[in-house]
Amino acid sequence: MKISVIGCGYLGAVHAAAMASLGHDVIGIDVDEVKVDALTAGLPPFFEPGLSELLLAGQDRGSLKFATDISQVAGAKVHFICVGTPQKAGEFAADVTYVDAAVESLRPHLDTDSIVVGKSTVPVGTAERLAGAISESGASLMWNPEFLREGHAVDDTLHPNRLVYGVADGEPGKRATRYLDEVYAEMLSDSLPRLITDFATAELVKTAANSFLATKISFINAMSELCEASGADVTQLADAIGMDDRIGRKFLNAGLGFGGGCLPKDIRAFMARAGELGADQAVAFLREIDSINMRRRVRIVDIARDALHGSFIGKRITVLGAAFKPDSDDVRDSPALAVARLIATQGGVVTVTDPQAIDNASKSFPELNYVINTSDALLNADAVLLLTEWREYQDLDPKQTASLVAGRILIDGRNVLSPELWRKAGWTYRALGRP
Repeated sequence: MKISVIGCGYLGAVHAAAMASLGHDVIGIDVDEVKVDALTAGLPPFFEPGLSELLLAGQDRGSLKFATDISQVAGAKVHFICVGTPQKAGEFAADVTYVDAAVESLRPHLDTDSIVVGKSTVPVGTAERLAGAISESGASLMWNPEFLREGHAVDDTLHPNRLVYGVADGEPGKRATRYLDEVYAEMLSDSLPRLITDFATAELVKTAANSFLATKISFINAMSELCEASGADVTQLADAIGMDDRIGRKFLNAGLGFGGGCLPKDIRAFMARAGELGADQAVAFLREIDSINMRRRVRIVDIARDALHGSFIGKRITVLGAAFKPDSDDVRDSPALAVARLIATQGGVVTVTDPQAIDNASKSFPELNYVINTSDALLNADAVLLLTEWREYQDLDPKQTASLVAGRILIDGRNVLSPELWRKAGWTYRALGRP
């Protein structure tokens, strides 16, 4: 089947490459010529394991192309909308300008044999609003939310744990379902769960799921505050409550909290849309979830300053990690960089290192110092803060690391290191929610 993907950022580039690997003929459209050229060369403008190989394989087969000219979607039966929905400046609400523009640009190229599939994360009610404009062209609209994890996006696209179709009533919905089933035929052959819903439910699935995950993260971080006050150990607490299969251990890792381009944005947009619908009290708890998350950043700075006897002035601080999570170069709303900036404003001489995110971090926060090599970054540090849990940082040897630094102070912002191992090597080990 010929497929178009409108918007070739993180979501769109991965989706286009994955669909081509399934045997479809895919054209990716984006207004950014530099991005299109990079994708054509197999060089995605962001780090995602496995994506470059998938891009090159698709183009070698001739099944994947990228362009800026929307007219190249001609002949495609299914059009995926994968543009961004950033947070509006000065507001919590999501900006759907790019979604509206994508649909408008597509309309002249739609006919009665076309299906438009929304994958962008949008406020509930967006699909219903767009459906009328699309139906004027004889095409049908459906909403098929994505559930990608950065660092695992290729696998999540090719091997999802469920598919959700939001469709219209009657024959348009049935026809759209048949088309998308054809696109995903290889996935569905493995008994993949598929849920068919109305537009509103499909739109809510992604933001509701992200809000629930954010709730689990902030819950255990709230418990870490209580653990610090009482002398309890939050990691043991998480292990104990995680053994209850009604709760589960996933996302109960206390630490610096969440960031990135999805969770913070999505829960804030969720609150904003609920308010517009007159249901703001139903999600009022999300304000506290957001607040707990932001408090973690201040708390880790307090712990580090206390370990340095009350002042950062003139102290050399090494921050391990700039990306908001490992296996990514995404620094949007990065807790690690937020902490680094706070320490710098309080007089610390901050050096940041990261395996993939140095370029993005230096563009966003040029006032910080950046070093690519971990050993060089550690040299003569008075304190070390592990703030993004890259595997290479988890594997650091305490004795070898001690030979590089000036002060053996380690702040484990992700609770991923062994306190016993590091303390045995002479380090002062501090972490959120641990004695």
